[in-house]
Amino acid sequence: MILRQTDCASADVAARLGACLGVEPGPCLPALWHWLFFLDAVPADAVGADGHRRDGGLVEHDPDFPARMWAGGGVAFHRPIPLGAMLRRHSRVEDVRLREGRSGKLRFVTLRHDIFADDALLIEERQDLVYRAPTEARPEAVPAPEAPAGARLATVTPDAVLLFRFSALTFNAHRIHYDLPYATGVEHYPGLVVQGPLQAILLAGHLQAALGGAAIGRFDYRGVSPAYAGQPLQLEAWPDAERDRHWHLQTRAPSGALCMRADAIVGRAADQPESRA
Repeated sequence: MILRQTDCASADVAARLGACLGVEPGPCLPALWHWLFFLDAVPADAVGADGHRRDGGLVEHDPDFPARMWAGGGVAFHRPIPLGAMLRRHSRVEDVRLREGRSGKLRFVTLRHDIFADDALLIEERQDLVYRAPTEARPEAVPAPEAPAGARLATVTPDAVLLFRFSALTFNAHRIHYDLPYATGVEHYPGLVVQGPLQAILLAGHLQAALGGAAIGRFDYRGVSPAYAGQPLQLEAWPDAERDRHWHLQTRAPSGALCMRADAIVGRAADQPESRA
């Protein structure tokens, strides 16, 4: 099944995220800001206790794996998205598989999204979702590799206000991001959890700022361990020593734990695929 949606890349919506991050959007959306659009407007009576929709939406609900997390993905940017552009998105489930993880059995779901303006393909995206049974176990912290000398570094401290505003902008009702008693008492996190997409946006923005606004052609990312509100988060980026235009990125918690790793290719995707509208 293909889910077809339309939306407008509203300048007002982009300005709201810009206000949260201290960024002034230009004439086109910064990398990954397309996540502000094509939101799933779930009715209140369809929302479960954790804040996610109970029926799973495009992804068929499996009662054995009720807890949902956005694990990572990859985005190819073929053309910029001008503010105010009318967009179309085609979405489908590409793969569903079961695996044994460190905290038990996991259900991995891969989604594919294609975003068009008129007949031009602007973005191809893979989203990796993971579903698990309720558990008190948390992923073991993985030490972040040391960034090489000369890496571009920056530090941000996502606070509860930023998490709340980002959840509002993306219509994400998962309570681990804004409801501290729920996050700690029900899902057994030590604090509010920084959204994976927010970390990815911060990393992409960090790279673009370090390179004077250079376009990103591809961005692949994976969440490794949670980051928490109120804790400094170090953003690190460095060029690949052997591949031109390739960069490595990561976020590091104060403990030294790796929270998210990413790889990026600077410059628009060279090959423009034909429209698949």
